[in-house]
Amino acid sequence: MPVVNRVVQFADFGGPEVLRIVEQALPTAGEGQVVVRVRAAGSNPVDVKVRTGLFSGGGSLEVPLPVGIDLAGVVEDVGPGAAPAQVGDSVLGLAVGGSFADYALARHVVAKPADMPWPDAAAWPTVTEAAFRCLKQLQVQAGETLLIHGAAGSVGAMATQLARAAGVSVIGTAAPEQFDYLRELGATPVRYGEGWPDRVREATPARVDAALDTAGRGVLADSVRLVGRAERVLTIADPDAATHGVRFSGGSSSDRAYEAIGKIPQWWAAGLRVPVARTYPLTDVATLYRDLEAGQLRGKLIVMP
Repeated sequence: MPVVNRVVQFADFGGPEVLRIVEQALPTAGEGQVVVRVRAAGSNPVDVKVRTGLFSGGGSLEVPLPVGIDLAGVVEDVGPGAAPAQVGDSVLGLAVGGSFADYALARHVVAKPADMPWPDAAAWPTVTEAAFRCLKQLQVQAGETLLIHGAAGSVGAMATQLARAAGVSVIGTAAPEQFDYLRELGATPVRYGEGWPDRVREATPARVDAALDTAGRGVLADSVRLVGRAERVLTIADPDAATHGVRFSGGSSSDRAYEAIGKIPQWWAAGLRVPVARTYPLTDVATLYRDLEAGQLRGKLIVMP
């Protein structure tokens, strides 16, 4: 191992220009943790919300914050209670204290399938946990119809695949250029934007039993009217959820469904996929987030240290 560890962090709220690479001591695995030599790390929209101060309540940073949640790599050290992970294992999972680094602490890791490329492995954890959690909280059942707003996004696409595998019919709102992709996933596509409820009704003779909002485009009021019950509408993207009597999922760590991480190998073997749009070196992390915020790429943006 080297004596220093390159880590991406930021000391001020702002755009991608505030990101810096600093050198730190190597991490030490604590209870239930492993140290991973990072081969790939995935970005998520929540990274941008944290970096821009959306969750700060107007306060300033007292200490620099690390970047990144998803990672894939090789186990270098195992802390107490982290078995069955062993040194040398190829794993994917969730970082503790930032994944955009040469070495990172991780938890909730699972063995990486041998045929899964490193960038793909880093694309799965957060997306899969969120999609699985939302379907679990909505209690969707085989034979029901689920409406997914933002179905072509990473979480929406995974939720579509998991729902279809469970025998649930899916209607997905998206831009017209994403329709072929949604059909490949087994969803019925509907154009998002004004008038979408009428287009959903036209797309299916069946009742819409539940709705999942992954986009946060002000669709909750109409979704509740369409479904008929606020308790079967869920959002991971609209902070006005409570105004409509809708649950906001993922607001705390206790809300998470970490058991989904352990299911990733079987879902990969079954053919489910999380698209990877582009990879970047660690030194080009600012460009990655400019591309992420521009929203022009379909799929996950991955750092390869």
